[in-house]
Amino acid sequence: MSDKTVDLEETATQTGPKGVINDWRRFKLESMDQDNLPAAKKELLRQMSSPSKPKDDTRAQINRKMSVQEYELLKEEEEGCLKKYRKQCMQDMHDKLSFGPRFEGVHDLDSGEAFLEVIEKEHYSTVVVVHIYKVGVKGCEELNNCLDCLATEYPTVKFCRIDAVTSGAAERFSDDVLPTLLVYKAGELLGNFLACIQHLTEEFFATDVEAFLNSYGLLPEKELAGMEAEEENDVE
Repeated sequence: MSDKTVDLEETATQTGPKGVINDWRRFKLESMDQDNLPAAKKELLRQMSSPSKPKDDTRAQINRKMSVQEYELLKEEEEGCLKKYRKQCMQDMHDKLSFGPRFEGVHDLDSGEAFLEVIEKEHYSTVVVVHIYKVGVKGCEELNNCLDCLATEYPTVKFCRIDAVTSGAAERFSDDVLPTLLVYKAGELLGNFLACIQHLTEEFFATDVEAFLNSYGLLPEKELAGMEAEEENDVE
């Protein structure tokens, strides 16, 4: 009976202040390179990371004060490990709250039917950004490059592109209205930007396209991406 109780306590994810502290201690212990730690440091971290005191602890060990050397030993690992823990918590929360699919790169649509399918059959929570372009038209190649960058920043957004000729709509989308950006969600057209580069500077970049779409509230927030950038800045 007692052995089963201990196993449950060791494996269960705890809530509340004490549970969070114990989860943090356990994460800190597991995230360190145990093989390369000195024996004294490994034992000290084991004691600090345990939510309950070992059965063989003596009264002297329980009442023992931490030495300056031990304190410095733990402190040097604290900051970096805390950042990893925060990032892991943010990732866990993001995964639980992200019900829609995730994508990689820009999807090339090879026909008008593929264009209609991505609009009508995509997950209701997914924002779909379609770039209608034509080879040789000013701004189309640059916009394609920008979308390649944005696709890595917004994995929950489905970025697509289709040649106006391939789509069978070359007459409707003549050169003077290209490049065109269409934004959909749940089959509904949210944004229709003909000759969209007229809203950008002569030489534009992915951040300019991002700012333009954000000005209409068409892109989701990047909380996790912002968290990772903060982590990188702290390390530098």
